[in-house]
Amino acid sequence: MVIYLDTFPDPCERLKSSYVQKKDSIKARLGDFETLFNTLDDTGVFEELVFCILTSNAGAAMGMRAVEAIRDILLEGTEQELHAALKRSYRYPGHASYIVVTREFLMGEHDFKIKELLLSYDDPVERRDFLAQTKSIKGIGYKQASHFLRNVGFRGYAILDKHVVLSLYEFGVIDDPRPPTSRKRYLEVEHRLRGFAARLGIDFDEMDLLLWSEKTGKILK
Repeated sequence: MVIYLDTFPDPCERLKSSYVQKKDSIKARLGDFETLFNTLDDTGVFEELVFCILTSNAGAAMGMRAVEAIRDILLEGTEQELHAALKRSYRYPGHASYIVVTREFLMGEHDFKIKELLLSYDDPVERRDFLAQTKSIKGIGYKQASHFLRNVGFRGYAILDKHVVLSLYEFGVIDDPRPPTSRKRYLEVEHRLRGFAARLGIDFDEMDLLLWSEKTGKILK
């Protein structure tokens, strides 16, 4: 039996082919994110931050349902009120405490001027460090901080969830399929993703969303 090797293309070539098919949708989705910052007020930006807090270990769909359940009391609801509202549609209603602590910090220390705060950072790494390392911003690590910043229009951040990290492992870009748990490792994996994207000639932000869509079948995130 004759085996034609070109019927089993290189995995990177398959990924590039998939990108060609999806790139318009990916670019459109990233465009949606980029317009948000100018259209949202500080309350809307905070809602996006809460969404990213609530998606951790729960997924985007559950996170969206949870935000919808608490939208009307997001700015003034007590922890008990937020907990009760989340309990009806969300797996971790105890995260109500994360919302309250984060909200009170942003109101008390930054007058709730979240957009102005984000724009005050010239260095994108420092901007994300602030979100991920400030103890009074609860439920936000490097993945969630990257997710939030991308969702409100900032580019250049990788959202290294289990899907993207597993893809990078399968392509031989990294040697460990587990999502990074430290700042040092996060930056290292992000750097490797940036190099992988450059090697394949795909925009960094588009590559991040492409890898996620390859695993989930969705262009959402």
